[in-house]
Amino acid sequence: MTIQIACYGVRPNEVAFFNNLNKYNFNLTLIEDLLTHDNIETAEHHEAVLLRGNCVADRQNIEKMAQYGVKYLFTRTVGFNHIDLEAASEYNMEVARVPSYSPNAIAELSLTLAMMLLRHTAYATMRTANKNFIVDSEMFSREIRNCTVGIIGTGKIGLTEAKLFKGLGAKVIGYDVFESDAAKEVLEFKDLDTLLAESDVVSMHVPYFPGKNDKMINADFLGKMKNDAILINTARGELQDDDAILAALEANELAGFGTDVFANEKDLFFKEFAPWEPLPSPTVQRLVDMYPRVLVTPHIGSNTDEALSNMIETSFDNFNDILTTGQTENNVPLPTMA
Repeated sequence: MTIQIACYGVRPNEVAFFNNLNKYNFNLTLIEDLLTHDNIETAEHHEAVLLRGNCVADRQNIEKMAQYGVKYLFTRTVGFNHIDLEAASEYNMEVARVPSYSPNAIAELSLTLAMMLLRHTAYATMRTANKNFIVDSEMFSREIRNCTVGIIGTGKIGLTEAKLFKGLGAKVIGYDVFESDAAKEVLEFKDLDTLLAESDVVSMHVPYFPGKNDKMINADFLGKMKNDAILINTARGELQDDDAILAALEANELAGFGTDVFANEKDLFFKEFAPWEPLPSPTVQRLVDMYPRVLVTPHIGSNTDEALSNMIETSFDNFNDILTTGQTENNVPLPTMA
């Protein structure tokens, strides 16, 4: 049994993965663009849609999908806040997600950003790219084995990063509301204030809970960190107060900042701006302008061979399960319509 699936946000390097991992022989339409209001007609003649982050699956698009006969609205991401669940329920669509993928993908990016800031490699290579080979005082750095790394959120990704840093000789401490036995074998748990006070590198791996931990990284949070500490966020942009981070950097109360995420990132990421064109957020513009003290990657944490394979394989399994058994263990519960 097969179906026609419209897959959105499929980058050119991902095409071979989609085709090679298609063990169920689904009929795939691979679309490079993210789903928007302007290209929703591409979902016509499909029974299923597979999204990636920042695709628009709001009521307007879901109504169109329903008219086209779409029954399955799946996403190859962990998060599903880009899908209007009430609208999906109203139009009797099944929704499923990918609950997890390679934790190394995110953990390795976090470690890379931290080490680049610690060793000032972006600064040094920027100078040599401009034919300046003078070693100045800015290039002097600590070794990671003489540093304390604080991991906030010690689930699969945080624990993987903790192991990587420990392998480099760093002292690793952690904070989590759930202190797992697996994490206790790798790091020492501390309360949040103590972790912030002791850490030379603070790395975020906390899930985002709307209305509960918005802007968790705020002025109070930053004020408890060392002035020469490095902050890394590869979790969710909603966790950080960009204005507070900018103020801390400008006041030299934070040494460096590396991020793979911003709130409202669909207005920023996956777009190219002209050199003279201002970014949508003046604060983000000022942060970007602080390179190489601020390092920004455009949400590439999951952009690895292993993570991509995990996301595609799980998505295909989700479709097969729903077609053969009527359900999938990775379904997203939908609100009951009155």
